[in-house]
Amino acid sequence: MKIRLLVMVVGLLVVCLGTYVSAPAQHQGRLPLLAVALEQDTATSLVYILTIDGAIGAVTDARIADAVQQAEDDDAELLVIMLDTPGGFTKATWSICKNILNSDVPVCMYVAPPGARAGSAGVYMTYASHIAAMAPSTNIGAAHPVYGTSEKVDSVMNEKVTNDAVAQIRAAAEKHGRNADWAERAVRESVSITSTEALEENVIDIVAEDLDDLFEQLDGREVELPWGTKELALANVYTEEIKPTFVQRFLEVITSPDIVLILFSIGIMGIMLELYSPGAILPGVVGTISLLLAFYASQTLPINYAGVGLILLSIVFFIAEIKVVSHGLLTIGGIISFFLGGLMLVDTVDPELKVSMSLLITLAALVGLIMSVVLYLIVKAARNRPFIGHEGFVGKKAEVRRAGYVYLNGALWAAECDEPLEAGMKVEVTGIENLTLKVKRIQS
Repeated sequence: MKIRLLVMVVGLLVVCLGTYVSAPAQHQGRLPLLAVALEQDTATSLVYILTIDGAIGAVTDARIADAVQQAEDDDAELLVIMLDTPGGFTKATWSICKNILNSDVPVCMYVAPPGARAGSAGVYMTYASHIAAMAPSTNIGAAHPVYGTSEKVDSVMNEKVTNDAVAQIRAAAEKHGRNADWAERAVRESVSITSTEALEENVIDIVAEDLDDLFEQLDGREVELPWGTKELALANVYTEEIKPTFVQRFLEVITSPDIVLILFSIGIMGIMLELYSPGAILPGVVGTISLLLAFYASQTLPINYAGVGLILLSIVFFIAEIKVVSHGLLTIGGIISFFLGGLMLVDTVDPELKVSMSLLITLAALVGLIMSVVLYLIVKAARNRPFIGHEGFVGKKAEVRRAGYVYLNGALWAAECDEPLEAGMKVEVTGIENLTLKVKRIQS
């Protein structure tokens, strides 16, 4: 049973992390190696392509900062960020906008492919970019900042946050000559529009079918950069995709709110199994590593520490259940504490950025099931009669071989009884003292 529990924990780790590993990077705009080599002989301009698909967080900030630096170092003609995001965290968004605004290489934010969206944080990033483009059948908007937990935010603080966000996006709009009034409405009223409407409202600069169409429309366009005006030469380009590094891909996986909760769950179960079966080593190692990764990932997310506290409290309840007989009350308390902690873990009211409710329910049920099995095994072991040591002799049947001696477990033992012991008599051990068995006669 211990082996099965161990396999269950390790299997959960592999399956959960495997499920959430990012899909392979898209290759739109990337040419085969031979074609790139041939094209570079005749092309005059290098364009970097960076794909951002998902919520905006600390890892996204690092990827965009690295991409801007690489484009500057290689004297690229243009950096295109293909964007599809529901939104993201404020701190990372402000940092991304700052990097883009101060880039010495033109940055084009391209909301693509068709069906993509630039929601919330994506609006600020689009307005901060030197060129704003969208593919057909895409949308942009709903940029009202969301902070805090499900509790109502103080009206004064909410107004301060909103006004700050409006000032940020209006400044970017004025810098690039875009519609500042619509940007303010996107922040205050959470309005959204399609790519066609965005072009008509002067929210974006271009609607492009694909990268080739984008380059064709941008060729010869003048862009204002911190060091002056640059005219884009995109008539003859070769593209190169900037892929995430292994470390960035790994961090992108573990910094997902869902993965953080999964890591906490694996950490709890690993520690519980190690305490149930000391010396198993693997559950303790896996559990400790998972908890450390969860705490590291928490540094990059707007974590509600009350949620973390409740998850840690659930660990205390589960450990106490193993040491104290509470008839399952501590386990129930631990499951409730874990569920509430997961519910409050990420400090935002944006449903796109919170822990998935279905995942939370599944993990709470799984943790409860594992703990129930562990408790069952503990109770079962406690009820079993000892089979080693002095206690292991109590209750066993023996046969008197000669006066004062009984045969038990392949050896003769000195024995004492309230009545005379005769050869052939059947007795039952009631205790042991100084290697002498205390026995009583078994009535026929």
